[in-house]
Amino acid sequence: MSFEGNLLISLLKLTQETSVLVKDVQADCRLPSEVTTKLLRRLHAEGLINLENDLIEVEEGNRIKIAVKAAEFGGDVERISALLRWQEFEDLAILALKNNGFTVSKNVHFKNADKRWEIDAVGCKKPLVICIDCKHWQRRMAPSVMGRVVEAQVERTEALANSLPNAKLQFECVKWKKAQFVPAILSLVQGSYKFYDNVPIVPVLQLQDFIYQIPAYMYSFRSFSKSFEHLS
Repeated sequence: MSFEGNLLISLLKLTQETSVLVKDVQADCRLPSEVTTKLLRRLHAEGLINLENDLIEVEEGNRIKIAVKAAEFGGDVERISALLRWQEFEDLAILALKNNGFTVSKNVHFKNADKRWEIDAVGCKKPLVICIDCKHWQRRMAPSVMGRVVEAQVERTEALANSLPNAKLQFECVKWKKAQFVPAILSLVQGSYKFYDNVPIVPVLQLQDFIYQIPAYMYSFRSFSKSFEHLS
């Protein structure tokens, strides 16, 4: 892996809870002082970090961008993902949905068919209900494993559609005549699949574009239609 890749991983490791000193990043990535300084200044110029004197700060949302950049420089995706908090994935998904006019619920818990279910993020914007599962995984995944991941999200999405209306879930979609429930998987980077069984596998930095474009393609995705006309 390149010098920059090592530096990016050190930044992820050391900024999980707070800001960090330049000397601590240099010690962790084991690069010469002049190389560390040059790379940090470049990241500052790109807007990925704030560098002031000897202190480095990473703003909310930029850790995801740093993680993706580290993967592009050859970093191990599983290791990189382990340095990210689940909440960082979920918050980025929620932000992307809200920026596109969706009302959003996260960590949705519900019961259907005597079984408990959970979906990481659910976004509603007529006529769409997007159900997102945030996944940390290696770049390459065996088809059988991918199949299980996708099918599990398909089952959660169908269970959510079947469970509505539900007094404990205040989703605006129950006020519509009809809703289209779409399962999707959010990953750190693009893996071997963009779709699996017509379920989109979306790299985190492409999520904004995906959500923007999904109304034009929603009927080509695997989805579940639910009518609420009888409630009117």
